[in-house]
Amino acid sequence: MFASNFPLNAQNNQVSKYLIASLLVLFLSGQAFVYPAGMYAKPLVAIDLEGTEVPETKNQNKGIKDFFLYGDYIYSNNIQTILFYKKGWDLAPPHIRFNSDEKLMLRFDDLDADYKNYYYTIIHCDAYWNPTPLQEFEYIDGFYEDLIRDYSRSINTVVPYTQYYIELPSYNLRPRLSGNYILKVYLNGNPDDVVFTRRFMIFEQQLSIEGSARQANLVMYRDTHQQLDFSINTLNYYISNPNQDMKLVITQNGRWDNAIVGIQPRMIQGSRLVYDHELELLFEGGNEFRRFDTRSLRFLSERLADISASARHWEVFLLPDPLRATRHYTSDKDINGRFNIKTEDARDDMLESDYAWVYFTLPMAAPVDNATVHIMGGLTDWVLTRENEMIYNYRLRRYETSLMLKQGYYNYQYAVRENGAILARVADIEGSYSETENEYSIFVYHRQPGTLYDRLIAIRHFNSSAR
Repeated sequence: MFASNFPLNAQNNQVSKYLIASLLVLFLSGQAFVYPAGMYAKPLVAIDLEGTEVPETKNQNKGIKDFFLYGDYIYSNNIQTILFYKKGWDLAPPHIRFNSDEKLMLRFDDLDADYKNYYYTIIHCDAYWNPTPLQEFEYIDGFYEDLIRDYSRSINTVVPYTQYYIELPSYNLRPRLSGNYILKVYLNGNPDDVVFTRRFMIFEQQLSIEGSARQANLVMYRDTHQQLDFSINTLNYYISNPNQDMKLVITQNGRWDNAIVGIQPRMIQGSRLVYDHELELLFEGGNEFRRFDTRSLRFLSERLADISASARHWEVFLLPDPLRATRHYTSDKDINGRFNIKTEDARDDMLESDYAWVYFTLPMAAPVDNATVHIMGGLTDWVLTRENEMIYNYRLRRYETSLMLKQGYYNYQYAVRENGAILARVADIEGSYSETENEYSIFVYHRQPGTLYDRLIAIRHFNSSAR
Protein backbone atom coordinates (compact mmCIF):
# COMPACT_ATOMS: atom_id res chain seq x y z
CA MET A 1 0.00 0.00 0.00
CA PHE A 2 2.86 2.38 0.58
CA ALA A 3 6.60 2.76 0.27
CA SER A 4 9.05 4.77 2.33
CA ASN A 5 11.03 6.36 -0.50
CA PHE A 6 8.15 7.45 -2.75
CA PRO A 7 9.10 10.38 -5.04
CA LEU A 8 7.95 13.74 -3.67
CA ASN A 9 6.42 14.87 -6.94
CA ALA A 10 4.06 11.93 -7.32
CA GLN A 11 0.31 12.17 -7.48
CA ASN A 12 -1.20 14.13 -4.60
CA ASN A 13 -3.75 11.53 -3.63
CA GLN A 14 -0.96 9.08 -2.86
CA VAL A 15 1.34 11.36 -0.88
CA SER A 16 -0.23 10.99 2.57
CA LYS A 17 0.21 7.25 2.78
CA TYR A 18 3.85 7.59 1.81
CA LEU A 19 4.42 10.18 4.51
CA ILE A 20 3.03 7.73 7.03
CA ALA A 21 5.37 5.07 5.75
CA SER A 22 8.36 7.37 6.10
CA LEU A 23 7.87 7.29 9.87
CA LEU A 24 8.62 3.59 9.74
CA VAL A 25 12.06 4.45 8.42
CA LEU A 26 12.85 5.89 11.85
CA PHE A 27 12.66 2.41 13.29
CA LEU A 28 14.55 0.88 10.37
CA SER A 29 17.40 3.38 10.20
CA GLY A 30 17.62 4.88 13.69
CA GLN A 31 18.39 8.22 12.02
CA ALA A 32 16.44 10.21 14.61
CA PHE A 33 19.65 10.59 16.62
CA VAL A 34 23.18 11.68 15.85
CA TYR A 35 25.85 10.83 18.38
CA PRO A 36 29.55 10.06 18.56
CA ALA A 37 30.94 6.71 17.57
CA GLY A 38 34.46 5.43 17.42
CA MET A 39 37.77 6.94 18.52
CA TYR A 40 38.06 10.67 19.30
CA ALA A 41 34.34 11.19 18.79
CA LYS A 42 32.79 14.63 18.48
CA PRO A 43 30.22 16.10 20.92
CA LEU A 44 26.94 14.31 21.41
CA VAL A 45 23.92 15.95 19.79
CA ALA A 46 20.50 14.33 19.72
CA ILE A 47 18.07 15.42 17.02
CA ASP A 48 14.34 15.00 17.39
CA LEU A 49 11.90 14.40 14.54
CA GLU A 50 11.66 18.11 13.75
CA GLY A 51 15.42 18.58 13.72
CA THR A 52 15.66 20.44 17.04
CA GLU A 53 19.04 19.98 18.66
CA VAL A 54 19.10 18.75 22.23
CA PRO A 55 22.09 20.12 24.20
CA GLU A 56 24.78 17.60 24.98
CA THR A 57 24.83 16.15 28.47
CA LYS A 58 27.59 16.97 30.95
CA ASN A 59 28.65 13.35 30.94
CA GLN A 60 28.87 12.33 27.30
CA ASN A 61 29.14 8.61 27.99
CA LYS A 62 26.09 8.76 30.23
CA GLY A 63 24.26 10.71 27.55
CA ILE A 64 25.08 8.13 24.92
CA LYS A 65 23.63 5.34 27.02
CA ASP A 66 20.53 7.24 28.15
CA PHE A 67 18.81 5.98 25.01
CA PHE A 68 19.12 2.68 23.20
CA LEU A 69 18.59 2.31 19.47
CA TYR A 70 17.90 -0.97 17.71
CA GLY A 71 20.45 -0.64 14.91
CA ASP A 72 24.18 -0.78 14.17
CA TYR A 73 25.64 1.72 16.61
CA ILE A 74 28.81 2.22 18.61
CA TYR A 75 28.40 3.69 22.09
CA SER A 76 32.05 3.61 23.21
CA ASN A 77 34.88 5.69 21.76
CA ASN A 78 37.52 2.97 22.02
CA ILE A 79 35.71 0.46 19.77
CA GLN A 80 36.71 0.17 16.11
CA THR A 81 36.29 -2.12 13.09
CA ILE A 82 33.31 -4.26 14.03
CA LEU A 83 33.07 -7.19 11.63
CA PHE A 84 29.88 -9.25 11.76
CA TYR A 85 29.24 -11.74 8.98
CA LYS A 86 28.24 -15.26 8.07
CA LYS A 87 31.24 -17.45 8.81
CA GLY A 88 33.12 -18.42 5.69
CA TRP A 89 32.92 -15.12 3.82
CA ASP A 90 33.74 -11.87 5.59
CA LEU A 91 31.77 -9.77 3.07
CA ALA A 92 28.55 -11.73 3.67
CA PRO A 93 25.72 -10.09 5.63
CA PRO A 94 24.93 -11.50 9.10
CA HIS A 95 22.08 -13.75 7.93
CA ILE A 96 21.95 -17.47 8.72
CA ARG A 97 19.36 -20.16 8.18
CA PHE A 98 17.18 -21.26 11.10
CA ASN A 99 17.96 -24.70 12.57
CA SER A 100 21.13 -25.09 10.51
CA ASP A 101 24.84 -25.50 11.23
CA GLU A 102 25.60 -22.03 9.84
CA LYS A 103 27.46 -19.64 12.13
CA LEU A 104 27.95 -15.91 12.49
CA MET A 105 31.38 -14.47 13.25
CA LEU A 106 31.82 -11.31 15.31
CA ARG A 107 35.17 -9.49 15.60
CA PHE A 108 35.90 -6.06 17.05
CA ASP A 109 38.94 -4.06 18.15
CA ASP A 110 39.39 -2.23 21.46
CA LEU A 111 41.93 0.58 21.01
CA ASP A 112 42.51 0.78 24.75
CA ALA A 113 44.56 -2.37 24.08
CA ASP A 114 43.84 -3.88 27.49
CA TYR A 115 41.53 -6.69 28.58
CA LYS A 116 37.91 -6.04 29.49
CA ASN A 117 34.98 -8.25 30.46
CA TYR A 118 32.68 -7.91 27.47
CA TYR A 119 29.32 -9.68 27.68
CA TYR A 120 26.65 -10.09 25.05
CA THR A 121 22.98 -10.96 24.74
CA ILE A 122 20.43 -10.96 21.94
CA ILE A 123 17.08 -9.16 21.62
CA HIS A 124 14.30 -10.35 19.33
CA CYS A 125 12.74 -7.63 17.15
CA ASP A 126 9.81 -7.34 14.78
CA ALA A 127 10.05 -6.66 11.04
CA TYR A 128 10.64 -2.95 11.68
CA TRP A 129 13.29 -3.44 14.39
CA ASN A 130 11.11 -2.74 17.40
CA PRO A 131 11.65 -5.16 20.32
CA THR A 132 9.00 -7.85 20.49
CA PRO A 133 7.07 -8.39 23.76
CA LEU A 134 8.54 -11.86 24.19
CA GLN A 135 10.30 -13.00 27.33
CA GLU A 136 13.93 -14.10 26.97
CA PHE A 137 13.11 -17.76 27.58
CA GLU A 138 10.76 -17.65 24.59
CA TYR A 139 13.50 -16.82 22.07
CA ILE A 140 16.78 -17.89 23.77
CA ASP A 141 18.01 -21.41 24.48
CA GLY A 142 20.67 -21.58 27.20
CA PHE A 143 21.93 -18.63 29.20
CA TYR A 144 20.50 -15.16 28.58
CA GLU A 145 23.97 -13.60 28.46
CA ASP A 146 27.51 -14.84 27.91
CA LEU A 147 31.08 -13.62 28.33
CA ILE A 148 33.23 -13.03 25.25
CA ARG A 149 36.19 -15.17 26.22
CA ASP A 150 38.32 -15.17 23.08
CA TYR A 151 40.69 -12.28 22.43
CA SER A 152 44.13 -11.58 20.94
CA ARG A 153 46.46 -8.62 21.06
CA SER A 154 47.72 -6.80 17.97
CA ILE A 155 51.19 -7.69 16.71
CA ASN A 156 53.84 -5.05 15.87
CA THR A 157 51.34 -2.28 15.11
CA VAL A 158 51.91 1.43 15.69
CA VAL A 159 48.39 1.69 17.12
CA PRO A 160 47.96 -1.16 19.63
CA TYR A 161 44.60 -2.87 20.09
CA THR A 162 42.95 -5.96 21.50
CA GLN A 163 40.68 -7.95 19.21
CA TYR A 164 37.73 -9.88 20.66
CA TYR A 165 35.83 -12.52 18.72
CA ILE A 166 32.97 -15.00 19.10
CA GLU A 167 30.89 -17.34 16.99
CA LEU A 168 27.09 -17.31 17.13
CA PRO A 169 25.06 -19.28 17.97
CA SER A 170 27.33 -20.43 20.80
CA TYR A 171 27.04 -23.45 23.06
CA ASN A 172 25.77 -21.21 25.87
CA LEU A 173 23.37 -18.99 23.94
CA ARG A 174 21.24 -19.93 20.94
CA PRO A 175 18.24 -18.25 19.24
CA ARG A 176 15.03 -20.30 19.35
CA LEU A 177 13.05 -18.38 16.73
CA SER A 178 13.58 -16.95 13.29
CA GLY A 179 13.36 -13.21 12.76
CA ASN A 180 15.30 -10.02 13.37
CA TYR A 181 17.73 -9.83 16.27
CA ILE A 182 19.91 -7.24 17.94
CA LEU A 183 23.27 -8.37 19.29
CA LYS A 184 24.00 -6.21 22.32
CA VAL A 185 27.56 -6.06 23.73
CA TYR A 186 28.15 -4.48 27.14
CA LEU A 187 30.74 -4.23 29.91
CA ASN A 188 31.13 -6.21 33.13
CA GLY A 189 27.77 -7.93 32.93
CA ASN A 190 25.91 -4.61 33.17
CA PRO A 191 23.30 -4.45 30.36
CA ASP A 192 23.02 -0.67 30.79
CA ASP A 193 26.73 -0.17 30.03
CA VAL A 194 26.25 -0.73 26.29
CA VAL A 195 29.35 -0.78 24.08
CA PHE A 196 27.79 -1.45 20.67
CA THR A 197 24.88 -3.14 18.92
CA ARG A 198 24.58 -5.05 15.64
CA ARG A 199 21.62 -6.32 13.65
CA PHE A 200 21.43 -9.91 12.44
CA MET A 201 18.79 -12.20 10.99
CA ILE A 202 17.75 -15.82 11.38
CA PHE A 203 15.62 -16.88 8.41
CA GLU A 204 13.49 -19.79 7.23
CA GLN A 205 13.36 -20.23 3.47
CA GLN A 206 9.67 -21.15 3.34
CA LEU A 207 8.90 -19.22 0.13
CA SER A 208 10.50 -18.81 -3.27
CA ILE A 209 11.07 -15.30 -4.62
CA GLU A 210 11.85 -14.34 -8.20
CA GLY A 211 13.00 -10.78 -8.75
CA SER A 212 14.87 -8.36 -10.96
CA ALA A 213 15.93 -4.71 -11.00
CA ARG A 214 15.87 -2.71 -14.20
CA GLN A 215 15.56 0.76 -15.67
CA ALA A 216 12.39 2.53 -14.51
CA ASN A 217 9.37 2.50 -16.85
CA LEU A 218 8.30 6.09 -16.23
CA VAL A 219 10.09 8.56 -18.48
CA MET A 220 10.82 11.04 -15.69
CA TYR A 221 12.76 8.38 -13.74
CA ARG A 222 14.18 6.34 -16.61
CA ASP A 223 17.73 7.72 -16.52
CA THR A 224 18.08 8.04 -12.74
CA HIS A 225 16.08 5.26 -11.05
CA GLN A 226 15.83 1.49 -10.92
CA GLN A 227 12.53 -0.35 -10.73
CA LEU A 228 12.09 -3.65 -8.90
CA ASP A 229 9.73 -6.37 -10.08
CA PHE A 230 9.30 -9.57 -8.11
CA SER A 231 6.88 -12.33 -7.24
CA ILE A 232 6.51 -14.56 -4.18
CA ASN A 233 5.32 -18.15 -4.41
CA THR A 234 3.46 -19.37 -1.31
CA LEU A 235 2.57 -22.81 -2.68
CA ASN A 236 4.36 -24.74 0.09
CA TYR A 237 3.56 -22.40 2.96
CA TYR A 238 0.05 -21.41 4.03
CA ILE A 239 -0.69 -17.73 4.72
CA SER A 240 -4.37 -17.09 5.33
CA ASN A 241 -4.28 -13.34 4.63
CA PRO A 242 -1.10 -12.13 2.86
CA ASN A 243 -2.23 -8.50 2.84
CA GLN A 244 -2.60 -8.48 6.61
CA ASP A 245 -0.19 -11.11 7.93
CA MET A 246 2.86 -10.51 5.70
CA LYS A 247 5.36 -7.65 5.93
CA LEU A 248 8.01 -6.88 3.34
CA VAL A 249 11.20 -4.85 3.70
CA ILE A 250 13.44 -4.11 0.70
CA THR A 251 16.96 -2.68 0.99
CA GLN A 252 19.58 -1.45 -1.45
CA ASN A 253 23.24 -2.32 -0.74
CA GLY A 254 22.46 -3.00 2.92
CA ARG A 255 21.21 0.54 3.64
CA TRP A 256 18.28 0.91 6.02
CA ASP A 257 17.61 4.65 5.79
CA ASN A 258 16.11 4.35 2.28
CA ALA A 259 14.43 0.95 2.75
CA ILE A 260 11.02 0.36 1.18
CA VAL A 261 8.45 -1.00 3.63
CA GLY A 262 4.77 -1.86 3.66
CA ILE A 263 4.40 -2.90 0.02
CA GLN A 264 1.31 -4.97 -0.82
CA PRO A 265 1.01 -7.26 -3.87
CA ARG A 266 -0.49 -5.63 -6.94
CA MET A 267 -2.26 -8.88 -7.76
CA ILE A 268 -2.65 -12.39 -6.37
CA GLN A 269 -2.64 -15.25 -8.88
CA GLY A 270 -3.41 -18.37 -6.86
CA SER A 271 -0.30 -19.00 -4.74
CA ARG A 272 1.69 -16.33 -6.59
CA LEU A 273 1.90 -12.79 -5.21
CA VAL A 274 2.95 -10.28 -7.86
CA TYR A 275 4.77 -7.04 -7.00
CA ASP A 276 5.36 -4.91 -10.12
CA HIS A 277 4.38 -1.40 -9.04
CA GLU A 278 5.73 1.41 -11.21
CA LEU A 279 6.07 4.01 -8.43
CA GLU A 280 6.22 2.20 -5.12
CA LEU A 281 9.25 0.05 -6.04
CA LEU A 282 11.60 2.76 -7.30
CA PHE A 283 15.12 3.29 -5.95
CA GLU A 284 17.56 5.94 -7.05
CA GLY A 285 20.25 4.16 -9.03
CA GLY A 286 23.00 6.16 -7.38
CA ASN A 287 26.55 5.68 -8.63
CA GLU A 288 29.30 3.13 -8.28
CA PHE A 289 31.12 3.56 -4.99
CA ARG A 290 34.39 5.40 -4.66
CA ARG A 291 37.27 3.35 -3.33
CA PHE A 292 40.70 3.48 -1.74
CA ASP A 293 43.26 0.82 -0.83
CA THR A 294 45.41 0.92 2.32
CA ARG A 295 46.42 -2.72 2.31
CA SER A 296 50.00 -1.47 2.11
CA LEU A 297 51.25 1.56 4.01
CA ARG A 298 54.62 1.36 2.25
CA PHE A 299 53.46 2.20 -1.26
CA LEU A 300 50.98 4.64 -2.79
CA SER A 301 48.04 2.85 -4.37
CA GLU A 302 45.78 4.38 -7.01
CA ARG A 303 43.76 6.82 -4.90
CA LEU A 304 46.43 7.74 -2.34
CA ALA A 305 48.25 11.09 -2.51
CA ASP A 306 50.61 10.63 0.44
CA ILE A 307 51.40 8.40 3.43
CA SER A 308 53.22 9.57 6.54
CA ALA A 309 54.09 7.94 9.85
CA SER A 310 54.76 9.14 13.37
CA ALA A 311 55.46 7.40 16.65
CA ARG A 312 51.72 7.39 17.45
CA HIS A 313 49.91 6.68 14.18
CA TRP A 314 49.92 6.55 10.39
CA GLU A 315 48.36 9.22 8.19
CA VAL A 316 46.94 8.56 4.72
CA PHE A 317 45.94 11.44 2.45
CA LEU A 318 43.51 10.61 -0.35
CA LEU A 319 43.47 12.49 -3.62
CA PRO A 320 40.70 15.15 -3.77
CA ASP A 321 37.39 13.62 -4.83
CA PRO A 322 35.58 15.27 -7.76
CA LEU A 323 31.85 15.95 -7.83
CA ARG A 324 30.14 13.36 -10.01
CA ALA A 325 26.55 14.60 -10.17
CA THR A 326 27.02 16.34 -13.53
CA ARG A 327 29.18 13.69 -15.16
CA HIS A 328 28.16 10.83 -17.40
CA TYR A 329 27.91 7.38 -15.85
CA THR A 330 31.13 5.38 -15.94
CA SER A 331 31.11 1.66 -15.22
CA ASP A 332 33.42 0.60 -12.41
CA LYS A 333 33.68 -2.47 -10.21
CA ASP A 334 32.94 -2.02 -6.53
CA ILE A 335 31.88 -4.05 -3.51
CA ASN A 336 28.66 -2.07 -2.95
CA GLY A 337 29.84 0.01 -0.02
CA ARG A 338 31.54 -2.72 1.98
CA PHE A 339 35.12 -2.92 3.21
CA ASN A 340 37.62 -5.75 3.52
CA ILE A 341 40.30 -5.78 6.23
CA LYS A 342 43.63 -6.92 4.80
CA THR A 343 47.34 -6.10 4.96
CA GLU A 344 50.08 -6.70 2.41
CA ASP A 345 52.74 -5.58 4.89
CA ALA A 346 52.41 -8.62 7.18
CA ARG A 347 50.78 -12.06 7.38
CA ASP A 348 47.89 -11.82 9.84
CA ASP A 349 45.13 -9.57 8.44
CA MET A 350 43.23 -9.38 11.71
CA LEU A 351 46.10 -8.75 14.16
CA GLU A 352 48.91 -7.20 12.10
CA SER A 353 46.85 -4.67 10.14
CA ASP A 354 47.58 -1.21 11.51
CA TYR A 355 45.33 1.81 11.97
CA ALA A 356 45.72 5.09 10.09
CA TRP A 357 44.02 8.45 10.01
CA VAL A 358 42.57 8.69 6.50
CA TYR A 359 42.00 12.24 5.22
CA PHE A 360 39.15 12.95 2.78
CA THR A 361 38.72 16.15 0.74
CA LEU A 362 35.80 17.14 -1.47
CA PRO A 363 36.36 20.40 -3.41
CA MET A 364 33.21 22.54 -3.71
CA ALA A 365 32.89 26.22 -4.62
CA ALA A 366 30.58 26.86 -1.65
CA PRO A 367 29.13 24.87 1.24
CA VAL A 368 25.75 23.19 0.86
CA ASP A 369 22.97 25.39 2.26
CA ASN A 370 21.11 24.15 5.35
CA ALA A 371 22.63 20.68 5.14
CA THR A 372 25.58 18.59 6.25
CA VAL A 373 27.89 16.46 4.12
CA HIS A 374 28.96 13.03 5.37
CA ILE A 375 31.03 10.03 4.39
CA MET A 376 28.74 7.03 4.06
CA GLY A 377 29.21 3.30 3.61
CA GLY A 378 30.11 0.23 5.58
CA LEU A 379 33.08 2.11 7.02
CA THR A 380 30.62 4.38 8.87
CA ASP A 381 27.99 1.68 9.55
CA TRP A 382 25.73 3.46 7.01
CA VAL A 383 24.86 5.92 9.78
CA LEU A 384 25.38 9.69 9.53
CA THR A 385 27.05 10.95 12.71
CA ARG A 386 29.05 13.93 13.90
CA GLU A 387 32.16 11.79 13.53
CA ASN A 388 31.76 11.30 9.77
CA GLU A 389 30.43 14.80 9.10
CA MET A 390 32.70 16.90 6.88
CA ILE A 391 33.74 20.47 7.70
CA TYR A 392 33.86 23.14 5.01
CA ASN A 393 37.22 24.89 4.63
CA TYR A 394 36.42 28.37 3.28
CA ARG A 395 40.04 29.20 2.52
CA LEU A 396 40.64 26.09 0.41
CA ARG A 397 37.02 25.83 -0.78
CA ARG A 398 36.53 22.22 0.07
CA TYR A 399 34.96 19.84 2.57
CA GLU A 400 37.40 17.97 4.81
CA THR A 401 37.40 15.28 7.47
CA SER A 402 39.39 12.28 8.65
CA LEU A 403 38.51 8.82 9.94
CA MET A 404 40.67 6.35 11.81
CA LEU A 405 40.49 3.14 9.80
CA LYS A 406 42.19 -0.23 9.83
CA GLN A 407 44.25 -1.29 6.82
CA GLY A 408 42.14 -2.69 4.00
CA TYR A 409 40.15 -2.03 0.86
CA TYR A 410 37.26 0.42 1.30
CA ASN A 411 34.21 1.64 -0.61
CA TYR A 412 32.51 4.92 0.28
CA GLN A 413 30.26 7.70 -1.00
CA TYR A 414 29.42 11.25 -0.01
CA ALA A 415 25.92 11.94 1.28
CA VAL A 416 24.01 15.15 1.98
CA ARG A 417 21.42 15.45 4.71
CA GLU A 418 19.26 18.52 5.08
CA ASN A 419 18.95 19.87 8.60
CA GLY A 420 16.31 17.84 10.41
CA ALA A 421 15.92 15.30 7.59
CA ILE A 422 15.99 11.54 8.00
CA LEU A 423 17.11 10.30 4.60
CA ALA A 424 20.59 10.78 3.16
CA ARG A 425 20.79 12.18 -0.37
CA VAL A 426 23.60 10.64 -2.38
CA ALA A 427 22.64 11.94 -5.83
CA ASP A 428 23.50 15.57 -4.98
CA ILE A 429 27.22 14.76 -5.04
CA GLU A 430 27.51 11.33 -6.62
CA GLY A 431 24.79 11.56 -9.27
CA SER A 432 22.14 8.91 -9.95
CA TYR A 433 22.12 6.60 -12.94
CA SER A 434 19.91 3.70 -13.91
CA GLU A 435 22.97 1.79 -15.20
CA THR A 436 24.55 1.54 -11.73
CA GLU A 437 25.12 -1.93 -10.34
CA ASN A 438 23.31 -2.35 -7.00
CA GLU A 439 22.47 -5.25 -4.73
CA TYR A 440 18.87 -5.57 -3.53
CA SER A 441 17.51 -7.67 -0.68
CA ILE A 442 13.89 -8.66 -0.04
CA PHE A 443 12.92 -9.75 3.48
CA VAL A 444 9.52 -11.41 3.96
CA TYR A 445 8.00 -11.66 7.44
CA HIS A 446 4.90 -13.49 8.65
CA ARG A 447 3.03 -12.89 11.88
CA GLN A 448 0.72 -15.84 12.40
CA PRO A 449 -2.66 -15.00 13.95
CA GLY A 450 -2.48 -15.09 17.74
CA THR A 451 1.32 -14.76 17.95
CA LEU A 452 3.45 -11.85 19.14
CA TYR A 453 6.41 -11.94 16.77
CA ASP A 454 7.33 -11.83 13.09
CA ARG A 455 8.90 -14.92 11.58
CA LEU A 456 11.41 -14.21 8.83
CA ILE A 457 10.19 -16.72 6.25
CA ALA A 458 12.26 -15.75 3.20
CA ILE A 459 15.24 -13.71 2.03
CA ARG A 460 16.17 -13.06 -1.57
CA HIS A 461 19.24 -11.16 -2.83
CA PHE A 462 19.61 -10.12 -6.45
CA ASN A 463 21.70 -7.72 -8.46
CA SER A 464 20.66 -4.98 -10.85
CA SER A 465 23.31 -6.12 -13.34
CA ALA A 466 21.64 -9.53 -13.68
CA ARG A 467 19.22 -8.84 -16.52
